[in-house]
Amino acid sequence: MKEKDFCLEIDQKGVDMKIELDIASLAYKKQVDQIVLISGDSDFVSAAKLARREGIDFILDPLGAPIKPDLFEHIDGLRTCDKSYTTNTCK
Repeated sequence: MKEKDFCLEIDQKGVDMKIELDIASLAYKKQVDQIVLISGDSDFVSAAKLARREGIDFILDPLGAPIKPDLFEHIDGLRTCDKSYTTNTCK
């Protein structure tokens, strides 16, 4: 067998919805004070709004990617980390 015989199959169906459900569950149950979402995807606007309505600080880390304006208006803070997963440098 050679490396070309292997391929990575990633099934991402419904991942955003599952993350949003987790955020809603954590917020409604008051299990957290702060959520840090590592994404810049505007699909999470509803989750950010819900968390903030429930009194949760919603922090966004887009890993240097541009943030959609409709998501930016619904966050409490912005955090940026180095894209390298081997370092732990955050600002």
